[in-house]
Amino acid sequence: MPSSTSSDQDDPDTCILKFFDLDLKDTSLTSPTSNLRAELDGNTKKKYSFAKKKAFALFVKTKQVPAPSLECEESQWECCQHLFTDQTSIHRHVATQHADEIYLRTVANLKQLTASLSASKSLVSADQKKSPEESFTPSHEVSAWLPDISCFSTDELMSGEGSEEGEVLLYYCYRDLEEPHRICAWQTALCQRLYLTGKVRIATEGINGTVGGSKLATRLYMEVMLSCPIFKDYLCKDDFKTSRGGAHCFPGLRVGVFEELVPMGLSPSQISYKKSGIHLSPGEFHKEVEKFLSQANQEQGDTILLDCRNFYESKIGRFQGCLAPDIRKFSYFPSYVDKNLELFREKKVLMYCTGGIRCERGSAYLKAKGVCKEVFQLKGGIHKYLEEFPNGFYKGKLFVFDERYALSYNSAVVSECSYCGAQWDQYKLCSTPQCRQLVLTCAACQGQGFTACCVMCQDKGNRQASGLLQDSFKEECECTARRPRVPRELSQPVPLPMNPEVGGPLLV
Repeated sequence: MPSSTSSDQDDPDTCILKFFDLDLKDTSLTSPTSNLRAELDGNTKKKYSFAKKKAFALFVKTKQVPAPSLECEESQWECCQHLFTDQTSIHRHVATQHADEIYLRTVANLKQLTASLSASKSLVSADQKKSPEESFTPSHEVSAWLPDISCFSTDELMSGEGSEEGEVLLYYCYRDLEEPHRICAWQTALCQRLYLTGKVRIATEGINGTVGGSKLATRLYMEVMLSCPIFKDYLCKDDFKTSRGGAHCFPGLRVGVFEELVPMGLSPSQISYKKSGIHLSPGEFHKEVEKFLSQANQEQGDTILLDCRNFYESKIGRFQGCLAPDIRKFSYFPSYVDKNLELFREKKVLMYCTGGIRCERGSAYLKAKGVCKEVFQLKGGIHKYLEEFPNGFYKGKLFVFDERYALSYNSAVVSECSYCGAQWDQYKLCSTPQCRQLVLTCAACQGQGFTACCVMCQDKGNRQASGLLQDSFKEECECTARRPRVPRELSQPVPLPMNPEVGGPLLV
């Protein structure tokens, strides 16, 4: 890996310059050794080697699994349904079985380096004399608004990417944007320049991002967002939520323009974030939940504590006494409200979600129905609440949409193994390749081969293992077949036990 003390000839930026003549879009390249690498001179070969090492290291990192016990400190990796207990074996497996994937990731890394330097060259002297606000005029590219990283080496910007020293940054900002595609181009260049991975959604109603990288990179990203003339009057430092992670938490970088910041299935022109519920700070929300839980009969009271996340999120962690709809997607939330409208009549609703973004338009939709007495939402979501009250009224883990699956702030376990009923809250993907369902199966049941989300998928997996052809396999399974798309709650909900089974409302 290039060092910060290298000579000018080995400087990362100097090496990047050599990549501009390469056709990295050529999909016909099948061998990096015989094609791509043949075009590189001695200096750029070092850069290619660095890009390949990064691709290899991050790929191996995604295959790492937790140690089977606290006593065991050795790392383990799981790939292609095989468990590897030493680095040599997993490295050999990846090198021989996943060469094509490593090659594609290497090319992607080289593209990032190329785009990074290309974007920096767009900072012409005329722009440098202008104020930051002027640099966003229509006559200039937004990609010119990039941080100066000349004082940092590539090593510094990427340090901690594949370890616990890295960080994941979560944020959103609702504000009207006239040219989301220009913001998209700028965000792509910004993330690539800082070697960040993750997902950034841009719409005419604002921006929603989750990015991972080194702590230096996420700090620089946050500083740019807070000083950007388009967002600086709408964002503050408290709007960013941080957690331990890094670039390895995401398979790559995805930046795009969408109709909605978070898919609710309704155009922003129909339901606007501008008509959302009343925002409560974590402290204010905590007091409201405390008051709600102190009621002798919560079901007969005038307050509903509403979790507007998906069922698999609330299954492993939720507020005590909440109503957690058994829905699979947030786009089902409007239909859920319509189907259970009487449940909310003349009620004070306390809404919450992971980071607050779903509540913005979710609360606006609920308010538009005109049946609620009041609608409140948790500002900053569960993420900010747990930072302030790790042992408060939220019990269990916080589900996140990346390869970590969940964050832990307290020791409570509120979910159970789907097979034996033992307390368990560590998600894994169903072992049947065609299925994308998450499954809770404890270590003991996994040891017995129970690694699928349901009997149907378990049977599919067994038939696949026996070598039978299964061209007719579909993603649908018992889990999706038995769950109503939009459930109807009881008019007077009945409390369920702490570890409810799949298929019913989580009212605990």
